[in-house]
Amino acid sequence: MNEKYDSPLYCNISNNNVTTHYYQSLEHLLIVSQDISQTRSLEEIIQIALNAARKITNCDGATFVLLDHGLCYYADENSIAPLWKGQRVPLNLCISGWVMLNNQPVIISDIYSDKRINYNFYKHTFIKSMAMVSLSYQKPTGAVGIYWQNQHQSSLETVKLLQVIADIVMANMDNCLRYSQLERQLQDRTTALEEANFFLEKEMQNRKLLEAKIRILSLTDELTGMHNRHGFLLLAEQQIRLAQRSGTNLSILFVEIEEFKNIYKLWGKDFGDDTILAIARLLKRTCRNSDTIGRIEEGEFVVLAQGCDPDCLIMKQRLRESVDELNASKEFPFPVILNIGVQDYESKPHLPLDDLITLAQINMYQSGTGS
Repeated sequence: MNEKYDSPLYCNISNNNVTTHYYQSLEHLLIVSQDISQTRSLEEIIQIALNAARKITNCDGATFVLLDHGLCYYADENSIAPLWKGQRVPLNLCISGWVMLNNQPVIISDIYSDKRINYNFYKHTFIKSMAMVSLSYQKPTGAVGIYWQNQHQSSLETVKLLQVIADIVMANMDNCLRYSQLERQLQDRTTALEEANFFLEKEMQNRKLLEAKIRILSLTDELTGMHNRHGFLLLAEQQIRLAQRSGTNLSILFVEIEEFKNIYKLWGKDFGDDTILAIARLLKRTCRNSDTIGRIEEGEFVVLAQGCDPDCLIMKQRLRESVDELNASKEFPFPVILNIGVQDYESKPHLPLDDLITLAQINMYQSGTGS
């Protein structure tokens, strides 16, 4: 990972609750990445990137800056009013120069109170607030910035999304320039085929790097294929809103594999993983298509059940019977026991989903029963 992600600006971002807008923006950036990868014009790449920056951040202006012989070259902009398109400015006169020199992102809510800002450079513009990230692998070669005409405090999620846009552009700029050279030099058939193969491999590598970043931010538990905690919360919130409109009963089931840590300790990781997979399959068979299932910790699962009785007695009975069948099959050299807690939604309709899950867990401990 680039050292800039170790700066205070990015610390603890993984611990923040991500928003629906954040994941919708990531999905949009997948489309942007595909569009850019099919583009052979640097100008078109920049335009796509700036359009994406304005769309996902709702800013009043976006600019694309390249490092050009020690100067900041404002290659393009997408803005409510003209800024500096086509101008070349010394690095020490603008914040894009500071970003490239320090290889650090910036968030500035008030340009007139930030010591890094050269007031004379911005006084004739509409800009009041901004955020900017660098284009870099090792050394910065440019920057992407967004601006607001009113004072605005950018979130860490916004800057992270802006950095993803910059990384997408950076991953495709070299290929774009090389393809342009190839078109001018395409005289020898054999050489052209060899170069085209090289560029194709390079592009595939860049695409794999981008896909790896998106997978890290995905909503799916890698082992079971279920929703992970973030994925469950995101989908369950949507299902709750739909159920409220239709008047459907909702309940939260907290399901825990009893003494799961001891399974790992006594029987090893393979048996532990197999136990998780077995319970995941059991839950998928027992729950209905309308129910939402997620694995939120190592041996902990949660279900948003729709249309059940408040205590989910039928579902709990089915789970107990399924666990009995699993143990009778002797698939594992130890008994698998499930602890189940239930919290109906209707009695606590104003609590956040995280709190409802916690109440279901507390109810599990108070009931003290296992399957």
